Amino acid sequence: MPDRRTVALVTLGCARNEVDSEELAGRLAADGWQLVPDAAEADVAVVNTCGFVEAAKKDSVDALLEAGDLKGQARTQAVVAVGCMAERYGKELAEALPEADGVLGFDDYADISDRLRTILSGGVHAPHVPRDRRKLLPVSPAERQGAGVALPGHGDAGHAAAGPGEAADPAAGAPADLPAGVAPASGPRAPLRRRLGGGPVASVKLASGCDRRCTFCAIPAFRGSFVSRRPADVLGETRWLAEQGVKEVMLVSENNTSYGKDLGDLRLLETLLPELAAVDGIERVRVSYLQPAELRPGLIDVLAGTENVAPYFDLSFQHAAPTVLRAMRRFGDTERFWELLETIRAKAPHAGVRSNFIVGFPGEREADFAELERFLTGARLDAIGVFGYSDEDGTEAAGYDGKLDPEAVAERLAHLTPLAEELTAQRAEERVGERLSVLVESVDEGEGVLGRAAHQAPETDGLVRLTGPGCADLVPGRMVEARAVAAEGVDLVAEPATVEEASP
Repeated sequence: MPDRRTVALVTLGCARNEVDSEELAGRLAADGWQLVPDAAEADVAVVNTCGFVEAAKKDSVDALLEAGDLKGQARTQAVVAVGCMAERYGKELAEALPEADGVLGFDDYADISDRLRTILSGGVHAPHVPRDRRKLLPVSPAERQGAGVALPGHGDAGHAAAGPGEAADPAAGAPADLPAGVAPASGPRAPLRRRLGGGPVASVKLASGCDRRCTFCAIPAFRGSFVSRRPADVLGETRWLAEQGVKEVMLVSENNTSYGKDLGDLRLLETLLPELAAVDGIERVRVSYLQPAELRPGLIDVLAGTENVAPYFDLSFQHAAPTVLRAMRRFGDTERFWELLETIRAKAPHAGVRSNFIVGFPGEREADFAELERFLTGARLDAIGVFGYSDEDGTEAAGYDGKLDPEAVAERLAHLTPLAEELTAQRAEERVGERLSVLVESVDEGEGVLGRAAHQAPETDGLVRLTGPGCADLVPGRMVEARAVAAEGVDLVAEPATVEEASP
């Protein structure tokens, strides 16, 4: 029997892209492809690109070029671009980057196996001409469900479970009574997804797209309008992940606070979270990306007070000066944002809060920049991302007057970045003495035992280093009650609690 075709998936960008890659992996494994971790060992390297900002796009191009360099030197015969950058630019990217043997958009995902076979056999799949994906769905959210538009990460059920290093059974079919994306609570069937790595944490797609019209953001144009996954699909996938050994799931989308509006219930997330937290084997549920203007009191209550739901608030503030926020087509100001933070901390004093901010937005005055500093100084955020503004193709802000010189943007970025680092380090110092629930993620002879507390999301926030007696028997996936004894920048050092301390 000849060797199966091999494929490697290289993923850049956010957790949403990671979910999309695992759906592609599930489709390919189900059709007989062998997945390998190294592009040099694969017949075809599939690069899941990011198309959000210039730095991310550059990283995506570099990854494609690096994979292209393998052709003729390793097993790699073809390099294919997928993901946001491929969807956003399509034919234009293919013409500008001949090193890529194929550029596939979201509409190609359902036929990914056929597309790769065509490319490997020397055929050509014509890249798409980009279009505004918001126009593919009805304006009314209530009419979007079942519209037949490609939604990456919303994969349907019907394939045998396949963990890392295992192949899915291509002959397995889904029971007719299972809704799309749902795996039974037990048994061999699983969502159309293949985990590409181990570890006790995995993301679950809650929705796709966005209906907001922030003037700096191009994401809605290439990701499309907002579409929720059905609760049964999210629950089914979470159960399957728990069976794979996952202990923490992170719910991801472009805007989790909009979940359910197209299903007729804007409070659906408040109902779903306790159900997810009750899934056998899941010890923590985390929600990412919340819009401050849409954050309802009931959702705050559930996030702050539900067992196994992390009191974690990933709030998209972006700025604090009212004039800049209005130019961004966003809402709020320093006092309103502080009031929101006070409300959260009154319900969950140790809640984790992170946010991102843009400096140098068109028309940003010195007084606006000073207002942003004032907000950050009083906000006590656990993690702060700061980005300098740059024009994004097709966005409203790209046509604004009042653009700052790139040097001025760089100066403001250089000023605010160390301030953000200092403020988050101070916040970590405030947590010394706190009791933490730490999920162990890695145990390494050199680095020791590393994990994350409830206020720390994967990749974006700090870590906890566990030390002292009680660490010898710790393994990844173990949830440990500990007490913070020191801070190292945004990271914490903690000691496992004694039996007496760990008891309620």
